[in-house]
Amino acid sequence: MSIIAAAPPLVRTTPPSDPAPLGTVTAGSWWPDIDLAKLRDAMRLDGTITPQRLLPAVQEAMANTIGLLSTWATEREAEGYASLAAVPALQIDSESINVQRFRRAVYSHAKANLLERYSDYDTTGRARKDDQEETREGQAEQHRRDATWSVRDILGTTRLTVELI
Repeated sequence: MSIIAAAPPLVRTTPPSDPAPLGTVTAGSWWPDIDLAKLRDAMRLDGTITPQRLLPAVQEAMANTIGLLSTWATEREAEGYASLAAVPALQIDSESINVQRFRRAVYSHAKANLLERYSDYDTTGRARKDDQEETREGQAEQHRRDATWSVRDILGTTRLTVELI
């Protein structure tokens, strides 16, 4: 008699006690720094996303988000605001909602970027590769939507998206 045991694939994770510093990504004094450890925790990125994979994804996410906000930011700088945090906005937990939305946009762009390249543990254990691809694409689109909404909230524009069928 033989037994075949099927188990989900093992995922290597970084233990919470791992003191490896990840650092921050900066884009000048006007924009908030992005703490890579906080991003990893907030977006549920385990140890399979190495720092060497994470850093370029976050750098591209910051560049993308700043690019979308560049005209708005230039206007705020011309008004005399020294940073995004200095622009008048609602404060939640003693932090500007604009800073929180900027962070969310960067986090979401980075997660979407990573999902397109590496399987997330949410997609492991699927029976068919097609299912994995559809799940990853769907998750990436949801993160891109969150990023777009965060940027639009900073800009003060609507979240409405219209798609012609």
